[in-house]
Amino acid sequence: MNTLAMANPVGHVINHKFLELADGTWIWSSAQTNLVLTTIIMLTLGPWIASKINTGPEREGHDRFVTRNILAHMVEVICVYLRDKVIEPLLHERTARYMPFLLALFFFILLNNLLGLIPLLDLAHLLNPDWKKHHMSPIGGTATQSIWVTGALAVVAGIAINAAGIKELGIWGYIKHLTADAPIFVWPIIIPIEIMGIAIKPVALAIRLFANMTAGHILMATLFGFVSMGLKTGILFGTVIVGASVIGAIAVSFLELFVAFLQAFVFMFLTVVFISLLSHHHEHEAGHEPSEAERNEEISEAVAGAALA
Repeated sequence: MNTLAMANPVGHVINHKFLELADGTWIWSSAQTNLVLTTIIMLTLGPWIASKINTGPEREGHDRFVTRNILAHMVEVICVYLRDKVIEPLLHERTARYMPFLLALFFFILLNNLLGLIPLLDLAHLLNPDWKKHHMSPIGGTATQSIWVTGALAVVAGIAINAAGIKELGIWGYIKHLTADAPIFVWPIIIPIEIMGIAIKPVALAIRLFANMTAGHILMATLFGFVSMGLKTGILFGTVIVGASVIGAIAVSFLELFVAFLQAFVFMFLTVVFISLLSHHHEHEAGHEPSEAERNEEISEAVAGAALA
């Protein structure tokens, strides 16, 4: 408990250095280890889970269509939900093309969020108190709490969004999109705004994920700080403080688990929305160009379906 309790709760949340050069430049940190660990988990569990979801041999009869593992079944349900209720209503015939990227994005963020809920940082500090003293750790924390990590994810998403737009509209169509079909005399105003929007969309993704993951962990660290404070007071008053803090920490832990899934979903969902906005909408009837109201209605329906389904 004292490991978690710190005078400044931010110290428990921020990225911790592990290896650095003589000039103080970090060359490895706890967040980097978490990112590598997440990658290893995905590369290891991914093929294994896929093998459990794949249709079995014909000799198994109807049982060959049944997923053969609880974890694999959970992943399958998540993937089917995201495909049918979130991605396909917006991307339509392009769903299969972008599913691998979007699912990889979702599960990479999710696993990093979940790793942040495991007290790896505290275990490392218990093993080596000097690491805690010098604010060092080889592992632990939440990688998606770092604005550098969420920024990198946002850059990848931004490249994918605009590459999808160029592939769908063509170079000239993409450039024409920057005019928003406005009269030529307002292009000097519209085009800079549209260009700013290209940059603002990924920035919003990065800040949203960073802020939500940071806030939750600071709240958790603060509650454990109250526990440490309660242990130093009288028995009666200390029991009340410790009891309330522990109950609050348990409640926030469940909330953080929900937020871990929610923020991974939101990041992926907004990426899908931004991709869908750069579309010819071939799925509509020939000769019918959907209006802005129709496009907004499609997005609204997808949002409602994602929220309520």
